[in-house]
Amino acid sequence: MAWNPNVYNKFKSERFLPFDDLLALVKIKSGIRVLDLGCGTGELTRKLADALPDSNVLAIDASAEMLQDSKAFANDNVQFAQKTIEAQVESGEKFDLIFSNAAIQWVQNHRELLPKIIASINSGGQLALQLPDQNNNTANQILNALADEQPFKNELQHWKRDSPVLDIDSYARLLFENGSSSITVFEKVYPLVLQDSETVFEWVSGTALIPYLERLSNELKTQFSNTLRNRLALAFPESPAFYPFKRIIIEAKF
Repeated sequence: MAWNPNVYNKFKSERFLPFDDLLALVKIKSGIRVLDLGCGTGELTRKLADALPDSNVLAIDASAEMLQDSKAFANDNVQFAQKTIEAQVESGEKFDLIFSNAAIQWVQNHRELLPKIIASINSGGQLALQLPDQNNNTANQILNALADEQPFKNELQHWKRDSPVLDIDSYARLLFENGSSSITVFEKVYPLVLQDSETVFEWVSGTALIPYLERLSNELKTQFSNTLRNRLALAFPESPAFYPFKRIIIEAKF
């Protein structure tokens, strides 16, 4: 999936807020081995590393475009690598902290993924994850409804992005079943106050819209985008537009 770091970074301050909440749950230790799953541009990875003195941080992302910007944040303690989350958790490498800010929602089958992530954590280690509650966020619901309409449905070959994100009870149970000694799971609304519905469209275009456009012809890309704009204008008619964006925060010790 081709990411656009410029579009993604336009809403940097909004995307940093849940990271800060997640980092606040991390037990600060020095000299530990850390894995950042889905590091994006690397700016927040560096912030994570700076909070953990003398620790070694491996940050991975599947996007070459995002990692291009990460070079500015590498140092002796922070290394970046292009790799999928699936490949990393299958590698057998162990870490004292596995951290992921808004990334695992792009990986399928969380009932299988989460135990594999946990298996990569050393005894006495910690897990800290943050991800959007895609099933209950308005833009994701509009996108999936649009994908079920013609002419998009045929060209998408009946594909739509069925989110792998589970409810918070399921995440808590998975943590319990896989040996967590301490569990924190909650959902929080991060209010996005954006200029108008067009700005909501820009927010969506940097992430959730991308896999739909990748599967459409140039002509239908424009039609799909314009129809999405119109649906968002109906959903967010006010200016400024208030979008109650829901995210799931997960922290556990092992």
